[in-house]
Amino acid sequence: MQFDDDADLDTSEVRDVRGSRVPGGRATIGGGIAGIIALILGLFFGVGPEQLGLSSGDTAPAPTASTQAEVDQACRRGSDANTREDCRTVAVVNSVQDYWRAEFPRRQGRYSDARTVMFTGQVGTACGAATAAVGPFYCPADRQVYLDLGFFDDLRTKFGSTGGPFAQAYVVAHEYGHHVQNLMGTLQRAQDGRQGANSNAVRVELQADCYAGVWAHHATTTPDERTGRPVLTKLTDADIRDGLDAAAAVGDDRIQERFQGRVTPESWTHGSAAQRQQWFYTGYRTGDMARCNTFA
Repeated sequence: MQFDDDADLDTSEVRDVRGSRVPGGRATIGGGIAGIIALILGLFFGVGPEQLGLSSGDTAPAPTASTQAEVDQACRRGSDANTREDCRTVAVVNSVQDYWRAEFPRRQGRYSDARTVMFTGQVGTACGAATAAVGPFYCPADRQVYLDLGFFDDLRTKFGSTGGPFAQAYVVAHEYGHHVQNLMGTLQRAQDGRQGANSNAVRVELQADCYAGVWAHHATTTPDERTGRPVLTKLTDADIRDGLDAAAAVGDDRIQERFQGRVTPESWTHGSAAQRQQWFYTGYRTGDMARCNTFA
C-alpha cells in the first residue's frame, strides 16, 4: 500500500482528541470481560454507543492535551502517510471521501463529508460516551467516525488478524460505509433491535464491508480534488489479502469462538468470517455499489 509522496493531505477531515478526557469520566464500559462483551456486541456496529447501553449522557470530550496541532504539522504530504500511522489514517480518510464525493453525483445524490475523530481511552459523542472497548464506530447523530488507533494492535493481538496498513484502511473504509448508509437512509434498518444471522443488523454490516471493497477497487484511480492525482497510488494482492484477513478476524463466528468457546448464530450482529470476506471481495471485484444489496 503506497500513497503519492506529493499528495496534499487534508487534516481538516480528521479531528485529533488523543489525550483528552470525557467530562465526568462516566463511560460505562471498561476493559476486562465487560470490554469483551462490548466488542462481541458492538464492534463495527455502525451506530452510537447508546444503542449498546454505553451512553453516559456526555456529548463531547474536554481537551486536556490536544494533539491536533501536531497532526496538522506532521501530516502534510503523502510521504508522511507512508511513515506514520496517524498520517496514514488521514490519507485513507481523504481517499475514501474523494471517492464518495465523486460517486454520489453519478447517482444523482450529494455526499456530505464526515470527520474521523482519533481518541485514546474514551470519548464523548452526540451518541453518548464510549470507551475504546467498543471498537471503531460511526455515530449517525453527529456524522463522525470514532477511532482509537490502539484498536489496530488489538486487531492483531486479540483477534488474530495479520494486520498491515491495508487492514487498517479496511476498518476506516468500513466505517465510512456506514456514513454512506446513513446518507442513503439504510443505516436505520439495523436499529430494529434484532439479532441473528439473517437480521438487518448483519445485512447492514455486510453492506458496509461491500462499500469498503468498492472504495478499494477505485482507490488508485480516484483523483484528489486538490492535486488531480489519486492519494493512494498502489494496492497489491498482499494488501487485499490483509483486508480479507481483517474482515474474517472480526466475523461473529470467529469472535464468539475465541471469546465464548462456542458459536451462536442467533446472536450475530455482523455476519460470519466467510460472509464478511465475501461481501468485501464482491465490492472490490465489481467496484459497483449497486452490487452491495445485502438485503435482497
